Amino acid sequence: NREGEVLWKKDLGKMHTKHGHGEGASPALHGNTIVVNWDHEGDSFLAAFNTSNGLQRWRVERNEVTSWSTPVITTVDGEPQVIVCGTDKIRGYRLLNGQVIWECGGMSANIVATPLVSDGILYAGSSYEKRILMAIRLAEAQGDITETEHVLWSRFRGTPYVPSPLIYKDALYFLTHYQNVLTRINAKTGTDSPGAFRLGPLTNIYASPVAANGNLYITDLDGQTLVMTATEIPRALSLNPIGEPVSASLAVVGSLILIRGAKHLHCIGER
Repeated sequence: NREGEVLWKKDLGKMHTKHGHGEGASPALHGNTIVVNWDHEGDSFLAAFNTSNGLQRWRVERNEVTSWSTPVITTVDGEPQVIVCGTDKIRGYRLLNGQVIWECGGMSANIVATPLVSDGILYAGSSYEKRILMAIRLAEAQGDITETEHVLWSRFRGTPYVPSPLIYKDALYFLTHYQNVLTRINAKTGTDSPGAFRLGPLTNIYASPVAANGNLYITDLDGQTLVMTATEIPRALSLNPIGEPVSASLAVVGSLILIRGAKHLHCIGER
């Protein structure tokens, strides 16, 4: 049905982003709460709204500059937390009221990649004027946990800038900056498994890697999707161009793959 009515809307003001790149972070949804991160060159904030009527639940100031990283919401110590990456700190907030529970420094400027959580561990990376990828144990994190035992490991080479990392079957995958170099490591230890390798036929990459049915799918800016096995030594299976540029990450829905190109939305599946 293409018809409908607008139930509610919110004007959050004009976002003044660094370099004029515009908005990039998506809202994060948990139950009947939607969270929006508004990091820019003005007064930055994090806000939560009721999904049914748009009423603001809370709003907290953030001492941050422009970022394009989407918040993640996960349950820690029995309650939902909103985790947001920023140039100054990664922070965990109470979903209930926006109170900061913990924070951790070490990221670069221009945060783009969205962090991910698996088995109680947060994986967050950035690459701009410096490179960093960290694994952070979330259980019992309180206050400033920078350089404490909560930071399980850190890496300083080949870290992601635009594409977000991917965790699949205990392995963590991430692209170098936005180049065609993929690194596979052991997610728990941060050690190479087997490490970095070049994705020969691909050009630069903005889309985040995705995984499904034992395979990896990596799409470059030219619209080519490289399909690889999600094994310790990934093996290329096929290269699939769609004939137009792609910046957005692929979406996997059941047995279908959706690819948003510059001009068309493509649905890939068996006939």
